[in-house]
Amino acid sequence: MPHDPRPALLSAALTAAEHGWHVHPLRPGAKGSALHGERSCPRTGECAGGHRKWEQRATTDPDRIRRAWTAGAFNVGIATGPAGLLVVDLDVPKDGSDAPCGATSFKALCERAGVSWPVTYTVRTPSAGLHLYFQAPAGIRLPSTTKTVAPNIDTRAWGGNIVAAGSTTAQGTYETVNDGPAIALPDWLLHQLSTRPEPPQQLAALRIPGRATRRAEAALDREVATVRAAREGERHRLLLTRTIAMGRFVVWGDIPRAVVEEAFGAAGESVGLPAAECAATIRDALAYSARTCRPRETA
Repeated sequence: MPHDPRPALLSAALTAAEHGWHVHPLRPGAKGSALHGERSCPRTGECAGGHRKWEQRATTDPDRIRRAWTAGAFNVGIATGPAGLLVVDLDVPKDGSDAPCGATSFKALCERAGVSWPVTYTVRTPSAGLHLYFQAPAGIRLPSTTKTVAPNIDTRAWGGNIVAAGSTTAQGTYETVNDGPAIALPDWLLHQLSTRPEPPQQLAALRIPGRATRRAEAALDREVATVRAAREGERHRLLLTRTIAMGRFVVWGDIPRAVVEEAFGAAGESVGLPAAECAATIRDALAYSARTCRPRETA
């Protein structure tokens, strides 16, 4: 008789709720929400007064949780905003990217702030990344961020979802590696998140009029096609890494920045990424390329 994962997933959902963290069901074996979207909303029940998104429907009610997780083998999502959390997502670069991993970037941030690595509730992801849980400060509505803090570091707060420990994908299981309490968000990290990074000054000078070179056009067609073919779970990563790869042509003056932004923005949106996320990811990728790109002669 095949193993039934529902009891373990129900336990994971109830454990998160006991922490006061609002949960919602994710698709079995995946990271996307299992709740209906706005287009398919029946406008009944919780949505009788209008569609309620997963962030609004996430709950700590044990009865609602039991009903949901006995109905299917759903992974567990935590709506970080209602949960009062800010989760730092330290990712691992993929596809041969030379960007530092999230843990390395975060360690550098700690050293720059003159503090040690914070000891807080921590989950290891199946891809060997880490999720550091912090209590968000009261009275401040922090947004989620994508690669704006440092390479391969995202944060999940309002508008964000994080996959809870105990959930499983084809890559493996999300495992708790520090079961201690989620500590208050450190002041230095709050300052980092509250300070909007200035746009890289060197990029303005790199915008040039006119046509792109044939080599740059061919590279853009190839990289954009890769993004357009991205499967769910790969979309953001491929948008970031392929834009970074294309960024050197912008730095060298082989193609206008605006052409690259428009092409990748359309590609990202075509595979379902929100326009705002595409714009932020592309901006961060080109900024990273501007900082790290080698001169054409040595590339």
